[in-house]
Amino acid sequence: MRRCAKIVGDGNQIILMGIDKRSEEQLKNSIDIVDIISNYIELKKVGANYKANCPFHHEKTPSFVVSPTKQIFKCFGCSISGDAIKFVQEYEKLNYPEALEKIASIINFSLVHTKNRDNFSEIRKVLEQIEKWYRKNLDLNQIAKEYLKNRGINTQSIEEFGIGYIGKSHELMRFLSNNFLPLDKAEEGGVIAEGEKGYYARLTDRIIFPIYSPSGAIVGFGGRTITNHPAKYINSPQTKLFNKSQLLYGYSKAKTHIYREKKIIICEGYLDVIMFHQAGFQTAVATLGTALTKEHLPILKKANPDIILAYDGDKAGVNAGLKASKMLSIHGFNGSVVLFPEGKDPADMIADRRVDEVSNLLRQGIELIPFTIEMIAKSYNLNNSREKESAFREIREFLDKLSPFRREENISYSATILGISPKLFSSQTKVANSKIIIDTNRDNVSLLSIIKSLLEDNSRLEKVLTLLEPIDFKEYAPLIELIANGDKNHPDLLNLISNDTYKLLDDNQFNRALIDFLTIIYRQKIKDITKDTTISYNKKQYIIRKIKTDILPRLQKGELVPITKF
Repeated sequence: MRRCAKIVGDGNQIILMGIDKRSEEQLKNSIDIVDIISNYIELKKVGANYKANCPFHHEKTPSFVVSPTKQIFKCFGCSISGDAIKFVQEYEKLNYPEALEKIASIINFSLVHTKNRDNFSEIRKVLEQIEKWYRKNLDLNQIAKEYLKNRGINTQSIEEFGIGYIGKSHELMRFLSNNFLPLDKAEEGGVIAEGEKGYYARLTDRIIFPIYSPSGAIVGFGGRTITNHPAKYINSPQTKLFNKSQLLYGYSKAKTHIYREKKIIICEGYLDVIMFHQAGFQTAVATLGTALTKEHLPILKKANPDIILAYDGDKAGVNAGLKASKMLSIHGFNGSVVLFPEGKDPADMIADRRVDEVSNLLRQGIELIPFTIEMIAKSYNLNNSREKESAFREIREFLDKLSPFRREENISYSATILGISPKLFSSQTKVANSKIIIDTNRDNVSLLSIIKSLLEDNSRLEKVLTLLEPIDFKEYAPLIELIANGDKNHPDLLNLISNDTYKLLDDNQFNRALIDFLTIIYRQKIKDITKDTTISYNKKQYIIRKIKTDILPRLQKGELVPITKF
């Protein structure tokens, strides 16, 4: 029996959903890769295979090939390949068991699951039935439909986002009873609650917005009052399936576009998301009545997108933007903040046919770090020396939490905003305490440029440590150890960052510098081995021949050859 871990709902509680091994194999045997991929992109038959423009990168000439005989796909442009399950995983951004479930639904195949799935399956089935009922109710309520029309939401968006309506509590209770839906499961799903007089609906007299997990499963609902209730918006309570602090409204619909465009627009409400999508901005999502928090970071890191925070320009929007931009900057995200003017939110502007203006605003946002610095400064009276010093301390504290490169890059801007000398920031690094003696020898300049470039891109560290050990860097081994241990604010590294003698290398320059360094090490090995009296003559000859006839020629051709311990 195969045990598949599938994240249901909030992404925090992992529910093990067992898929019977035999059922899984039967599903695989039932898959036709051409049929599956044709559900997503248009395929054209070319000889024995099918071709299309690759959905995973932009191209004008088709290089994406599907082989019905081998039941595999391969793109000769970006090199992605695999079977139908792999395609669905990549296209839908699903894990393995979620992809199996998706394919089963496409070909109408009933997977067999283990018993531990039943409890949560029942909750989901109840939510799915209630969602359908909410949708039908919308057609019966003219006031709700008129509200959506006045907000600019068209019929296609209503259908796409599954917008519905709920009236009085007793109507939902009657629906549950008439359809023999278990009340305890509806309660576990957060739809109803039990009071002194029995069960009642949590949401009443509201337009309903279904909330989905990243994989597209219904996990909860949001409701917008149309009766002037003081609580304008209410969400489902936290349940086994729903944690609003880890979900983003609209993400399941936006994720394909987010991965493709490497961009995500984070706004404040359901209507903003819907109107953004309706206007063609299909990377838009929203938090669910909460601020953006650290719990949202895992879902944001998946595609590593540039983030646009699109908030109202009122005090609440500015504060939300500051809090979010500060957190995102500290965690290494790139992006910008856009504050919408005139008390208008994005939904209003799009409804007023000001789409071009919205588009321009999104392009002209302030980058996260400068926005944070500017907003911190604006929260103080800089004409008062005591408050100015407080602003300086808060900005300095923020900068100290950034990567060394980003910190140094933004000192000048911070000093300009505050009207002080940049030296006040630089003095905090205490670079005078550095114990590493940095010199200007040509080879050492190249080596220290390699080390400085490791601070800019963490992925390079893994590459370097597969080729070399810290000890190979000799007197600079402590710098490698500091980087490996994540101590990027150490004075030695800050000293290195601040010294313009050493350059930040691009990928080609970095690889070339590594090859040169490896070549120096291997040439030195020849000299050391020649003088080594502990090694036999035959072994010396073998090692020297190996280096001269194999390793050095490979390095000369541009291959990165790890240091070998002979």
